[in-house]
Amino acid sequence: MRYSILSLCLAVAVAAGCDGAPPAHDTPRDAAMAAAEQQAVAEVDEYSYAEPDQVRIDDLALDLKVDFDNRQLAGSATYTLDWADPKANRLVLDTRDLSIEKVVGERADGKWEDLKFSLAPKDKVLGSKLTIEAPQRNPRIRVTYATSPEASGLQWLTPEMTQGKKTPFMFSQSQQIHARSWVPLQDTPRVRFTYTAHVTAPGDAMVLMSADNDPNAARDGDYSFKMPQKIPSYLLAIAAGDLVFQPISPRAGVWAEPATVGKAAKEFEDTEKMMRTAERLYGPYRWERYDILVLPPSFPYGGMENPRLTFATPTVIVGDKSLVSLVAHELAHSWSGNLVTFSTPKDGWLNEGFTSYVENRIVEDLYGKELADMEKVIARNELAEEYKQIDPKLQVLALRPGTLADPDGASSATVYTKGAWFLQFLEERFGRDAFDPFLKGYFDHFAFQSIPTTKFIEYAKANLLAKYPGKVSEAELDEWIYQPGIPASAPKTASPRFDAVDAARKAWLDGGALPEAAQTAKWSTQEWVHFIEGMPETLPADRLAALDAAYQFTGTPNGEIAQRWYPLAIRNGYAQANAAAAEFITRVGRRKLIMPTYNALVKTPDGLKLAEATFAQARPGYHPITSASVEETIAKAKQGAPSTP
Repeated sequence: MRYSILSLCLAVAVAAGCDGAPPAHDTPRDAAMAAAEQQAVAEVDEYSYAEPDQVRIDDLALDLKVDFDNRQLAGSATYTLDWADPKANRLVLDTRDLSIEKVVGERADGKWEDLKFSLAPKDKVLGSKLTIEAPQRNPRIRVTYATSPEASGLQWLTPEMTQGKKTPFMFSQSQQIHARSWVPLQDTPRVRFTYTAHVTAPGDAMVLMSADNDPNAARDGDYSFKMPQKIPSYLLAIAAGDLVFQPISPRAGVWAEPATVGKAAKEFEDTEKMMRTAERLYGPYRWERYDILVLPPSFPYGGMENPRLTFATPTVIVGDKSLVSLVAHELAHSWSGNLVTFSTPKDGWLNEGFTSYVENRIVEDLYGKELADMEKVIARNELAEEYKQIDPKLQVLALRPGTLADPDGASSATVYTKGAWFLQFLEERFGRDAFDPFLKGYFDHFAFQSIPTTKFIEYAKANLLAKYPGKVSEAELDEWIYQPGIPASAPKTASPRFDAVDAARKAWLDGGALPEAAQTAKWSTQEWVHFIEGMPETLPADRLAALDAAYQFTGTPNGEIAQRWYPLAIRNGYAQANAAAAEFITRVGRRKLIMPTYNALVKTPDGLKLAEATFAQARPGYHPITSASVEETIAKAKQGAPSTP
C-alpha cells in the first residue's frame, strides 16, 4: 500500500502519546537475550481476537448480495477449518459492526446444525469478538450476516459522486484491520486462506474482487470468483460499479469508469515492462494476472496491493508518467507483502520497506537512476520532518508490543522509507551481485508464508552475514531494526537535478529572478515538489503571488504539487488560493494529498472555519478512514482554540 508520510504525522503523534521526553535509546544488551525476547512476542498479534494456534481458516466461501440502496453487503461466509489443537472446541472471529443472524456447522454426516455463538461488546479499535462454540469440531462452519452502512472497510458512493454520474459505486479497503467490518474473519496476517465468492448485484454494476477477474466477463449481476493462492485477510477486496476493461498486455490491464479507462491505460502502459523487470530481479510473478482498478478520487490511499487487482487512485494520472512509481510499488507487493507477508502489523516494514526498495529498483531500471534518486531524496526529506515530532518508539522497524494502539497509526516514514533505506544499506555493503540473489532467495524461501522480523534476521544472518563475513555486523543489524532514528552508517543519496533546483530557488529567494521558463519546462513533478518543499515556512504574500503568476500552482491538476502548494499559501495568508484549496480537498479523498491542507487550515480561526465548512461538504464523498483523520485534526484544533464569547 502507498500510505502518506507527512499527512499521517498528526495521527501518529496522537497515537504515540508524545510528551516531549528525550529519545529513549536502548541500553547495551546481550544479543542472544534480545533475539529470544523478540522471538517470544513475534507471533502474537495484539490486533486480533483470533486463536490461530487452536484452529485456522483454510478456505473461505462467500455468498454475498450488494445492496446499494441500503449500503450493505449481506449473505454468508463458510469456513473450511484446520483444527490444529486436538482440545480446541471453539472458533473465535474478528468482527466490527456486523449483524450476525445465524451460525451453523457441518456435521460428520454432511448435515448442518445450529451452533451457539456470542458477540462481545465493541472495542473502539478491535471491534467485537465473535465466539462460536463447536464441541464437534465441525470441519465447516457458516456465518450468516450483514454489514453496517458505516462499515469502516467499505465506501458507498452515490451516482453523483462518480465520474459517470449514472451508477453507484462501492469498494473495500481491508488493510490494516478493516476486513472484519465486511467479513467475519480471523483478521490477522498470521492466517492465510484460499477463497471463492458468489456475488450478486444490480445488473448495471460490474463486480470485481482480488481474485480471478475475467476481462471478458458479462455484466449480468451474477459473478463468481476464485483465489487459489492463500492470502491474508487484509488482501480480501471487492468493488462494484460502472467498470470497463482495457488491456495493456496479455496478462495485465486496467479497469475503470468508461471516461477514465483510456487515459489510465495510456499512463500505465509500462506495467508489463515493470513486471518483466521485477521477474528478472526477483523471480516469477506467481499470481497469473496483474490488473489495476482505478477508483474514484475518494479512495483514501495511493494504492492497495490486492492480489491480481491493485486498487489505484486516479490522482496519479497526470499525463506524463511522472507518478507511475505508484504502480511499481503496488506491483512490487506481489513479491514483498503478498508473497512473503508480515505476520503481525508490528512488522509492517517487511511489507512496505521491502516493497519501497523493490519499487525504486524497478524505477531505476525503467526510467533511470536520476529519477530513482530524486524519489529517494524526497522520501528521506519527509522522513527527517516526521522524525522531528514522533515518539522514538515508533522509529524502530520491529515494534514492541503495546507501542501502537491502532495499526493504522504506524509511522509510514519508518515502515516505508527507513525499511527501504536499510535494504539499500545491505545492498551497498554486499553489492548487488550478492544482494539481488539473496533477496530472490528470500522471496522463494518464504513464499506464501507470513513471518515476523525475527525470521528475516535468522535468514539474513545465515545467507548474508555468515556467507560474506566482515561486511555487516550483527550489531549493525540490531541498530537498524531495533533502535530509533537512522544509523550513521546509512548510505547517502545525492541528486544533481535537485542541486540545480536548490540553486534556482536560492537565487530567487536572495532577490534574483524566478527560473526561466526554458529551465522549468523540463522539470519533472519531482523537481517541482522539491522546489516548493524547499521554500521557507514564511513568505510574503507578494512573493507567493509572483510564484503563482509564473507557474499557476493554484488550481494545479497535479495532486503532488497541490498538497505542497496549498499549505504554503495558507500558512502565509495567500487567500487567493483558498477557494482552489477548498475545491481540491472536496474533490479528492486521498489522505496523503489532503491532510497537509487541513493541517494548515486548522491553525487559524478563519482557516478552521473553512476546514469545517469544507469537510461538511466533502464528507459524503470521503472514505471512513479519511473522515476519521479529518475529524481528529479538526477536533484537536478546536480543543486547543480559545473559546469564543
